[in-house]
Amino acid sequence: MGDTILEMKSITKEFPGVKALDDVNLIVERGEIHALIGENGAGKSTLMNVLSGIYPAGTYDGEIYYNGELCQFKTLKDSEAKGIVIIHQELALIPLLTIGENMFLGNEKRNQFGVIDWDQTWNDAEKHMKQVGLHESAQTLIKDIGTGKQQLVEIAKAFSKNVKLLILDEPTSSLNDEDAKMLLDLLIEFKKDGLTSIIITHKLNEIIYCADKATILRDGSTIETLVKGVDEFSEDRIIKGMVGRPMDDRYPERKHNVSSEVGLEVKNWTVHHPLYPEKIVDDNISFKVHKGEVVGFSGLQGAGRTELAMSLFGRSYGTDISGEIYLEGRKVDLKSPEQAIKNKIAYVTEDRKTNGLILGESIRFNTTLARLDKICSNGVIDSTAEKKAAEEMTEEMGTKTPSIEQMIGNLSGGNQQKALLGKWMFAEPNVLILDEPTRGIDVGAKYDIYCLINQMVDNGKSVIMISSEMPELIGMCDRIYIMNEGELCGEVEAKNTTQEEIMGYIMSSAAN
Repeated sequence: MGDTILEMKSITKEFPGVKALDDVNLIVERGEIHALIGENGAGKSTLMNVLSGIYPAGTYDGEIYYNGELCQFKTLKDSEAKGIVIIHQELALIPLLTIGENMFLGNEKRNQFGVIDWDQTWNDAEKHMKQVGLHESAQTLIKDIGTGKQQLVEIAKAFSKNVKLLILDEPTSSLNDEDAKMLLDLLIEFKKDGLTSIIITHKLNEIIYCADKATILRDGSTIETLVKGVDEFSEDRIIKGMVGRPMDDRYPERKHNVSSEVGLEVKNWTVHHPLYPEKIVDDNISFKVHKGEVVGFSGLQGAGRTELAMSLFGRSYGTDISGEIYLEGRKVDLKSPEQAIKNKIAYVTEDRKTNGLILGESIRFNTTLARLDKICSNGVIDSTAEKKAAEEMTEEMGTKTPSIEQMIGNLSGGNQQKALLGKWMFAEPNVLILDEPTRGIDVGAKYDIYCLINQMVDNGKSVIMISSEMPELIGMCDRIYIMNEGELCGEVEAKNTTQEEIMGYIMSSAAN
């Protein structure tokens, strides 16, 4: 028998109308990296919220044993006092405070008079930052460091709480490949020092790389635990456990009937930074997308892809924008997102929870937001038409929900993404811009979204797909444009390219 640090027995958790966890069991050994995996809505985050006291004892059935002791955590502070620290997918940092202030927020270092001791704050913060390899001043503002470093701040913050069991929920979802590998290597180093980690991730290659065991949840129940070195520990085997069947092909087959007609053409598009006008974010970009074509945009973080997409969508990003946009050969001047929507351009943001959806409202409310004119009569919303539209889009997108009155914030990530796509499908776009459309969702939900993309281009629409996952671009696109530091540095046919060729263009551009 190993040295068990955590055992969760027969955990059952219900929400109105849904049983999120049904008799779930989890055993974690001390000093291991344990992956918790499953499709969106399988119950992974719910289970960890039960463990950490976010869902307090009394709101669920079952028992939690930590270091052999029966624990009934009522609050997050209760679990943190035992050394259990959870880092959520949405980082809980305040951009306009310093690293040190964020690290000890709510747990301030005070002197004998109750006044904050800033010297001790900075010193202790930098001590913990050093533990995670973050070489910044503790007085640096959070807004002035990148997402990768912000993730390290969260881990340093965990060390300031004397962490013994670290829970990371989708820690690499917003990181590039280099930062993601650095974070995983850090967990492996911490493991050598005895730290136990539970990692929730949809990136199966990361599980293969760093995890010792993987517990699979499906529909709120425990399916199995795979042990590296004992069981088959491959992506195909994990997928079979997650979805209940093998997925022989990650990308649905498509006929690639690309029209000779051009749906969107952009010429000499230049965008300046909104706060620093002297900085060029996108420099003299020209490209085209045919009807029935999926065109990908690849590049490292900071390449300017999202800024390009947003600036094309009615100048919703940037200043001093110049260049030309043609829709089906017709020159247009899109000065606002409203004009872009009227010209049948849709932009599905990478940040569905902040800019894409109103989480506190229902699916019905969100579905029609982009085209209220379609359900209005004399300026008044026709509630019957609104309900019918929401039901149709929910069915077409395959969104799993008890009803269209379900609050968007209560849906899993994959179903939120489907609802977001439904919102823009209702707008009837001819050009669909997808920015990281499968970020933070499982393989099953990804496949569903790929099918929706194929359906769009089969109907003669033009699709732009921005993704940090090169296999996804190669698997889904007809052509791929490659960007680096605000410039186009290459164009390849997806069926004939490799990840190495794409990276070669990026590295060659960076060297010049």
